[in-house]
Amino acid sequence: MTLRAAAFLDRDGTLIEDAHYLADADRVRLLPGAADAVRALNDRGVPVVVVTNQSGIARGLLTEAQYLETRHRLDRLLRAGNARIDATFHCPHHPDVDGPCECRKPGTLLFRQAAAQLGIALDASLYVGDRLRDVEPGLALGGVGRLVPSGSTPADELHRASALGLVAPTLVDAVTGWLETPVPAKS
Repeated sequence: MTLRAAAFLDRDGTLIEDAHYLADADRVRLLPGAADAVRALNDRGVPVVVVTNQSGIARGLLTEAQYLETRHRLDRLLRAGNARIDATFHCPHHPDVDGPCECRKPGTLLFRQAAAQLGIALDASLYVGDRLRDVEPGLALGGVGRLVPSGSTPADELHRASALGLVAPTLVDAVTGWLETPVPAKS
């Protein structure tokens, strides 16, 4: 089986405005360029996979149903921009509530599950988010990580990512740069 590269994108602060524990689907707002970046990946046949930590579920700040409503709203907004997400994986846990888990980023469980389900070469893939925990799984799995700063990016994380050459100014820049120099898929 030939594996293909994918783009793993964080949701809050990367694709949509970070509304902190988003329980109301009407508050979902695409960030500028998000649909363009996703559409560029779609046009090249690159699977787009969202991997997101949703600790508000464990904390009781939103329900699984509310999370799904926000997910569907994101899908509709992207469709309006002729873009689509191929798969979404979320971690509903928080270490203070549930204890440690493998699916909470920077853990790699959700990425490995996506790879198994979709035939993805993790070491050929792109990993983008506004926090180091979004990028670190890519580094651990041998892929390409890019931190796209947002208002929620801690200064020390931005500094560390800059020192490692992992910062892209926007999601469009992260995607475009990666598409220009893709890593061949492994079989």
